[in-house]
Amino acid sequence: MKKILGIRREDKNRWERRVPIIPEDLKELKDRYGIEAVVQPSELRIYNDEEFRENNVCIDEDLKDVNTIFAVKEIPAQFLSKNKTYIYFSHTIKGQQYNMAMLRKLMAQKCNLIDYERIVDEKNQRLIFFGVHAGYSGMIETLYAFAEKIKLSGIDSPLSMIKQAYEYESLEHAKEHIRQIGNLIAEKGLPEKIYPLIVGFAGYGNVSQGAQKIFDLLPVRTISPDELAQLRETGKIDNRHLYKVVFKEQDMVRLKSVESGSDEFELEDYYDHPEKYESAMKDHLCHLDILVNCIYWTEDYPRLVTRAYLRDQIKKKRPSKLAVIGDISCDIKGAIEITRESTMPDNACFTYSARTDRYEDSIVKDGITVMAIDNLPCEFSKESSIFFSNVLKKFAKDIVTADFNLSFDRLALPYPVKRALILHKGEFTEEYEYMKKFI
Repeated sequence: MKKILGIRREDKNRWERRVPIIPEDLKELKDRYGIEAVVQPSELRIYNDEEFRENNVCIDEDLKDVNTIFAVKEIPAQFLSKNKTYIYFSHTIKGQQYNMAMLRKLMAQKCNLIDYERIVDEKNQRLIFFGVHAGYSGMIETLYAFAEKIKLSGIDSPLSMIKQAYEYESLEHAKEHIRQIGNLIAEKGLPEKIYPLIVGFAGYGNVSQGAQKIFDLLPVRTISPDELAQLRETGKIDNRHLYKVVFKEQDMVRLKSVESGSDEFELEDYYDHPEKYESAMKDHLCHLDILVNCIYWTEDYPRLVTRAYLRDQIKKKRPSKLAVIGDISCDIKGAIEITRESTMPDNACFTYSARTDRYEDSIVKDGITVMAIDNLPCEFSKESSIFFSNVLKKFAKDIVTADFNLSFDRLALPYPVKRALILHKGEFTEEYEYMKKFI
């Protein structure tokens, strides 16, 4: 059987320029394993067609003879063909209704669906992801939004020099520029009106690590959640540093009621019984200037920020100092309830007023500004594609050469890939049978 893979062009929006496997890695797959590749042409992709041709990759619109097709984002239902194997971010495992038509088509066409999000190891840790790069871009966009917001109050600072992520030539160029801004803050300090400038990070996984790497290019002091409330009273604050606090699960939630025994937080119990817990973020939000949301969230879990909390603060005349939320996770009306929609880099933010319970489609002086770009890695398309491809290529041979006509038990795939097989010949595999209720 001829070994061949296809790569579909990305066309979800004009910002989507990534590719799942870069030209050099496709050449390596051909040289090492004899795997041919057919790539659809694209004028938008970060790698142009000629770069693929230079690596002996075929550029062709027609993928009908290709049985294994890779993409980054969802493939619209009308482009799905019978009995093929598709590998992409399907955004279906939470029952996302906007993709159920696509999922039904995959089932009707007896297709196999592998989702990158579910390629995990024995500890359930993701192996293939763009999360770090989402964190890089998301932190830059969040700092940019904060600087623009305080300028509306007449406050200028070195942070005002930060550009949006897509305006930088490369990730390294962005990092170097932020280092320079950090040096300026260390030398001249921040305006008195905005320090201590405190940034909270919800979560500590890949997304958060990427965001923190950008933030740490500035002069930063790290404090614990327990130190937040007393920070001003310590006398240890200054205007030549920004302050960072990272929230873990035990900081973000608490038991609704303490039953017999200990009220000590148990992570496994939280994951197994999230309904027993409520948000504890109201103890922290009032002390933050910026919240960066990096957590995985479903409706089973408590929210970090709710409309009710924000309105209650207004009623009690204790408005939070929280000015900007960088919602990198970007679950609509999810962990951040006021995230009403996802945004694009050229219109990255909207602002919510708890006083009026209304939104404005931009950064404005009053209210909480939310950055909610949902395809942040696109802002550094080349770097994120290289990072992603470097891992994906290690699984590509096994996926392309697998005989999906065999029963699931006999199907020879590496454990992480087999865990990610949502549909096998159009049927949900055992781990994903819960998704039937969404159909």
